[in-house]
Amino acid sequence: MKINTRKFGEIVIDDQKILTMPEGLPGFPGFERFVLLEDKKTEPFCWLQSIEGPDLALVIMNPLVFKPDYRLSLEKFIKDRDWQGVKEEDLLVYVVVNITEEKGNKKITANLMGPLVINSKNNEAVQVIISDPVYSYQYNILKSS
Repeated sequence: MKINTRKFGEIVIDDQKILTMPEGLPGFPGFERFVLLEDKKTEPFCWLQSIEGPDLALVIMNPLVFKPDYRLSLEKFIKDRDWQGVKEEDLLVYVVVNITEEKGNKKITANLMGPLVINSKNNEAVQVIISDPVYSYQYNILKSS
């Protein structure tokens, strides 16, 4: 399938790699199909690119890269989603990253309170909302190292 993207132009993606978000992405109504785009030049960052809209692409990354103690209750999550036969190792966890620059200083923050969980068995994804005061929706990645 060919899709248009703002960052990468027109690209061809494998239909088997399309992620569905049946509940949508909070703040972006009407967008339910995405693809995970990875680029060796920008690792560990990657993009959650909308299939329906070329301008909707979120920078995401695995939170364990900068916060090794980040934990979710994935077992409870699997049960709540009724993903039968799915194990914790079948789930991929990413967080949305925001990169800004102010007065020449780059700031990179991650939303640890709204991780994206991708079921690699059925390519279904959902953004989870965590209400744990330990985590922030603007966790400064640069200060974590």
